[in-house]
Amino acid sequence: AVGWSGYLNNGIQALFGAGLVETLLHGPWEMTSGGDTGIVNLPALAIVAALGVLLAKGAKISAQFNAVMVLVKVAAILLFLAVAIGHLEPSNWTPFIPAPVTDPNGATHFGWPGVLTGAATIFFAYIGFDAVSTAAEECENPQRDLPIGILGSLAVCTVLYIVVSGVLTGIVPYTELKTASPVASALLKVGEEWAAGLIAIGAIAGLTTVMLVLYFAITRILFAISRDGLLPPFFSHISERTKSPVRVIVTIGAIMCGLAGFLPLDRLAELTNIGTLGAFVVVCAGVITLRRTHPNMARGFRTPFGPVIPLLGIGFCLWLMASLRVETWQAFGVWLIAGLVVYFSYSMRHSKLAGGTTRPLA
Repeated sequence: AVGWSGYLNNGIQALFGAGLVETLLHGPWEMTSGGDTGIVNLPALAIVAALGVLLAKGAKISAQFNAVMVLVKVAAILLFLAVAIGHLEPSNWTPFIPAPVTDPNGATHFGWPGVLTGAATIFFAYIGFDAVSTAAEECENPQRDLPIGILGSLAVCTVLYIVVSGVLTGIVPYTELKTASPVASALLKVGEEWAAGLIAIGAIAGLTTVMLVLYFAITRILFAISRDGLLPPFFSHISERTKSPVRVIVTIGAIMCGLAGFLPLDRLAELTNIGTLGAFVVVCAGVITLRRTHPNMARGFRTPFGPVIPLLGIGFCLWLMASLRVETWQAFGVWLIAGLVVYFSYSMRHSKLAGGTTRPLA
């Protein structure tokens, strides 16, 4: 949502020559370009609220909206590549991996340590792929459709990420890309104002689809957790009119509004990444555990090569987590402790699945 806000402002600047009030684009822990303290990221709040309303109206409307936004996003990517290719400066790629630099706080930037930190920071770009599995109940043949959807989209998007990142750093030095909307900003720097405005619109569409998918996924995950009894039944309530878990949507939306409106982008990215990486560690460990505790369970999809892939997943996730800042680990620890308190005080005693009152998952 914070990145969406940045691209919205870039698009308005490119199209109308002036942007939004900067204090309403930053939270209180950020400074504007004029040296003022931010108040609240108002566009970020607005888009989260709007997506919450859209999700509350039902999955069908959300899916139709998402399909249109995906088309706009792909068109924007192709437009960027077509326009930017004529501004490539190979010298911007030299050195390809800059020498490491240590700042006054002791943190190391650039070099291979910087590559690792960068990988951990941009990991949120891959979060949406696992969210495909949350739509299993809507698939006609989930055993076939889910692996194809996850692996196929992962392959296509990885190629696009690499190409766009390479071209982006080829038209503008990487030192000038520290902004919430780097693609549009880079085009503005090379004099392609018209394209920057269109790209900003495409980026807005792209980020909107990402937010919509993740918002949808987290509401369905919490709904399923509540349905199992791990959370109070309040969160598993379904609206009779829209057939959506409106209570979960409103609760999650309120939390996201608070985070997006008041925290800076880099902190949000790291908090998101360490939480997701930690969840992936648990999932990989769960695959190994289920193989041993429920060897005869019917499985729609079976991870190949036994425990090798889950162990590699655990190793790589922990490796990326180790490169994040101490403050991020501290925040992660607080959330982890809060989750454990909820589990041991409520979830463990109310779980229907653990008590055998629901059917095993295939």
